[in-house]
Amino acid sequence: MRAVVQRVLSASVSVGGEVVGAIDEPGLLVYLGITHDDGDAEVAWMARKVRDLRILRDEQAASDVGAPVLVVSQFTLYGDARKGRRPSWTAAAPGEVSEPLYEAVCAELERLGTRVERGVFGAMMEVSSVNDGPFTVLLER
Repeated sequence: MRAVVQRVLSASVSVGGEVVGAIDEPGLLVYLGITHDDGDAEVAWMARKVRDLRILRDEQAASDVGAPVLVVSQFTLYGDARKGRRPSWTAAAPGEVSEPLYEAVCAELERLGTRVERGVFGAMMEVSSVNDGPFTVLLER
């Protein structure tokens, strides 16, 4: 499981011109990619890591200040462009595997007390954000 986590002042995701998820205060924008062998252990680890990562202002975590998290599915995080001109997506788990795990990460964040907004799994999404810093980290388990 991989996540690109950005500290943002605000962020939103739209599908077909309609906003489906948004945070309008400082928080985290998380692009989440899932590979074939991910499971419950990766779900739990990723949710806790995102929630407790001290990357907000004054080295605070989302759990410290109740910051919201916008989670967007992103299979392209497992793209491999080392050869040729077209990335290979073979390391990305198919939708029937990755969608339940994406939903499980979101649900685990919520269970831990985090306000979660979501994109729409598998949809063509438009993501807008105002990065804070900018500050971006890559998480991988």
